[in-house]
Amino acid sequence: MLYPLFQYLDNLDIPGMGVFRYISFRSGMALILSLFIATIIGKRLIARLQKMQIGETVRNLGIEGQLSKKGTPTMGGIIIIISILVPCLLVGRLDNIYMILMLVSTIWLGTIGFIDDYKKLKFHNKDGLSGKYKIIGQVGLGLIVGLTLYMSPNVVIRENVTVQHDNTAEILYSPENIKSTQTTIPFMKNNNFDYAELVPFLGEHAQTAGWIIFIFVTILVVTAVSNGANLTDGLDGLATGSSAIIGIALAILAYLSGHIAYASYLNIMYIPGTEELVVFSCAFIGAIIGFLWYNAFPAQVFMGDTGSLTLGGIIAVFAMIIHKELLLPLLCGIFLVESLSVILQTGYFKYTKHRYGAGRRIFKMTPLHHHFQKAAGDVEALIKKPLTAIPESKIVIRFWIVGVILAVLTLVTLKMR
Repeated sequence: MLYPLFQYLDNLDIPGMGVFRYISFRSGMALILSLFIATIIGKRLIARLQKMQIGETVRNLGIEGQLSKKGTPTMGGIIIIISILVPCLLVGRLDNIYMILMLVSTIWLGTIGFIDDYKKLKFHNKDGLSGKYKIIGQVGLGLIVGLTLYMSPNVVIRENVTVQHDNTAEILYSPENIKSTQTTIPFMKNNNFDYAELVPFLGEHAQTAGWIIFIFVTILVVTAVSNGANLTDGLDGLATGSSAIIGIALAILAYLSGHIAYASYLNIMYIPGTEELVVFSCAFIGAIIGFLWYNAFPAQVFMGDTGSLTLGGIIAVFAMIIHKELLLPLLCGIFLVESLSVILQTGYFKYTKHRYGAGRRIFKMTPLHHHFQKAAGDVEALIKKPLTAIPESKIVIRFWIVGVILAVLTLVTLKMR
């Protein structure tokens, strides 16, 4: 809302008003504002939630220190959502289609998560919102994002083309903006891949089919990453810190993709307008860090599904917009491993129960972070190490370190070909 005002004042030649045109200034403002809002409203909201007796219900899973979390206020994701929306509305360009999509995604999944948390707390229903309704909501968001990217005339790219000159190579871009279903493949020299290439037998209809595949991929990515973030939210600060690390990597990728000189140097497609996403990502990072002030061990508040579904959805939509969704398995490796641990555990348990009459486990407990909290003698499992339980805070820090390594590797893939 402030951007048009400062633009008007700049046109009147008022000194200093032109600073609002710079992404770096508005990104810095978004980061500071979101951090400030999260830390200020966090304390008040926690007190309010405690007064309303909106506390976490904890099952006894035999994990040290787990029962001490009982009664800790939840639904703290509201803090994150407000801290993202307010700075973006104030300093973001609201005529940018990518900014609009990110704001819609934040509100959409925040609402789904809020309803889920509300049902758990209000009606003492441990399952909350039915799984099928969550999936419907995630699929709905995927459809909205995919169709918008397909239909909006403002969603375009400039394809990067490598031209050989004797012993040197020059990166050139097509002179016109085009709509495309291309995405970036890591570790490949020719790193652009068009989904339309999956259906070459359709001839002139291949491009249309490519968009259908793109929309399907969008739905799949939104559902998978939001659920992955939800499963990761089991230890104090784990999902929060991991999401902040991912957010920083995505901010860098958005800035590089939206700057033609940097995009040319890295030989990636140039996507006009994505530089505005740096403003959103800075608000995202600031909100998470501000929330981490209260969510770090021992947590004073939990984000609940209100926060975890929102964080995962934001990461997924952001990656789809900048055409870097195929980097997510590496960048979001923590989310991926957490999800796979649950899938493998469930599948193996059902298989062994059907075959041997008694279910067996691969891990001591899932999601994976709980595996490290259990001693080997507490439960029978194929993987028994570590033999002794690891303190919660150490598990979180180690997962963060792994997250940083994965983020660095993700950025390095842009040159490793």
